[in-house]
Amino acid sequence: MIPGADEYDVDIAIPDSEVQRLLSVMPEDVDAAPELSYCRNVFVPLTTACRYTCTYCTYYDPPGQATLMTPEEIRDTCRAGAAAGCTEALFTFGDDPDDRYTELYDQLAELGHESIHEYLREACEIALSEGLLPHANPGDQTREQMATVADLNASMGVMLETTADVQAHGGPRAKSPGQRLATIRTAGELGVPFTTGILVGIGEDWRDRAESILAIAAMHERYDHVQEVIVQPVVENERWRGGSPDLATMRRATAMARAGLPDDVSVQVPPNLAPARELVDCGIDDLGGVSPVTDDHINPDYAWPALEELEAVADAAGVPLRERLPVYERFVDEGWCPSAIERAIDAEGAAGRRFRAVLERGENPTTAVSSD
Repeated sequence: MIPGADEYDVDIAIPDSEVQRLLSVMPEDVDAAPELSYCRNVFVPLTTACRYTCTYCTYYDPPGQATLMTPEEIRDTCRAGAAAGCTEALFTFGDDPDDRYTELYDQLAELGHESIHEYLREACEIALSEGLLPHANPGDQTREQMATVADLNASMGVMLETTADVQAHGGPRAKSPGQRLATIRTAGELGVPFTTGILVGIGEDWRDRAESILAIAAMHERYDHVQEVIVQPVVENERWRGGSPDLATMRRATAMARAGLPDDVSVQVPPNLAPARELVDCGIDDLGGVSPVTDDHINPDYAWPALEELEAVADAAGVPLRERLPVYERFVDEGWCPSAIERAIDAEGAAGRRFRAVLERGENPTTAVSSD
């Protein structure tokens, strides 16, 4: 039984035969993808407040130290991203802050908002006005919270991480796999193209990895809404000294993801955290979002690769590299996008032309995507 599944009314049956099938998968059992994609984005760390205190995470700040970006800072960041040719505003922040963050709620009130999701809505409006498509990753969300912002997002996301009960999530405010799956389900019910993934090396075992992949596949088969699954290694940082998974582990986990997911779900590895060149033959077809403007605020010690490095990964594999939007093309073609996103893509200005060029050509620009 997945921890928290009953509490959040998550009904997923994972046959043991499917778990055993995935446990037998090795890199040589999957095919390499015919192409690789990436998205050009800008990180917008709306707040560093988080109700959780995961032992591997450097992103959150404790109460009294957590920050909240101002509307002006959001606009400046988005404007710089659009000027650099980005298409995605990636809104990151810790899961819905709890009542310990009194100063944060005072700041929200000064800005005219009662909740972080209300403020996220304003932030998405700013991003659209500056020529970027919002992709918000606000962690666990209720249906009401997600509905507050879904109509202004090209896609959304939350990392499942694992279906296991791991010590890295321990403490009085531990993450619940059942709640994570409920958030993925909510996205399906609301028709939101969704990104999720597994985090490798936080104390889960191989069976946990297989079950996590199959749980995501089950949600997608029910709602057809998962656009990509990230296979992300935990990495060393100032809070995590538990080591990172080795190459053999990442190769096997990536191959398992490819074998366990439907063909229309992309498998991604983050190129600043994982050895992408050594994983191409394990079934990945996407290198995620990279930024020419901002750091990876979730993993600030790990710089984005330049576009030339992504091209080198594709060249070494003998496949083309193409740019994509934060919402995958099939969701655009099949009418999943809310009207605000459709209007942005169809707009006559420079941003709309940029979005359509990515959809129509998928050409990779020649400028670098590293951040200084």
